[in-house]
Amino acid sequence: MTIVTGLLLMRESNPTSGFLLTSVDVVGASAVTQDSVFHIAKPLDRNRWSGIVIHHLGEPAGDAESVTRLHKKSNIKGLGYHFLIGNGNGLGDGVVHVGYRWNEQLPGAHVLGKPGEKHNQQSIGICLIGNGDRRAFTDRQLAQLVSLVQRLQRELDIPAGNVHLHRDLVSQTSSPGKFFPAARFREQLLD
Repeated sequence: MTIVTGLLLMRESNPTSGFLLTSVDVVGASAVTQDSVFHIAKPLDRNRWSGIVIHHLGEPAGDAESVTRLHKKSNIKGLGYHFLIGNGNGLGDGVVHVGYRWNEQLPGAHVLGKPGEKHNQQSIGICLIGNGDRRAFTDRQLAQLVSLVQRLQRELDIPAGNVHLHRDLVSQTSSPGKFFPAARFREQLLD
């Protein structure tokens, strides 16, 4: 009850910035916590979401507010990602922030250029806080990423072939970075 009450208070206190999913490990969390990804303000738009794109922030630290400021400086209206996963520098290690775009079932603003026209409309943007070109992501971040992606795949029938790394879509970026364990990540996707 405490977790549910806290989640509801966080959602109502600042609806434009999203809410924290939880600060406990989703892999071992209760069903109430795991379902929180789908307890959102608007009905789940099952017809919209056909893919997932994994990003890194490119900065060593960040939280929802700092990423929102960064995006606004780039003329993006608010946080461009649907989810952030913290590394302990700003946003707690493994903490999942559910952004307002997911909460309101809005398109993302996370893929640049021509591929962005499709993927921002139809793909869920997940950003790992940190710079994957400088250092590896934390074990908790990666565990939360796999758990979140699998839950989204299962709920929305997203095949593994529609889960992309940002660099696979846009040649001008290395995101989520050279230290992102792409092969290990892909092995854990649902078929």
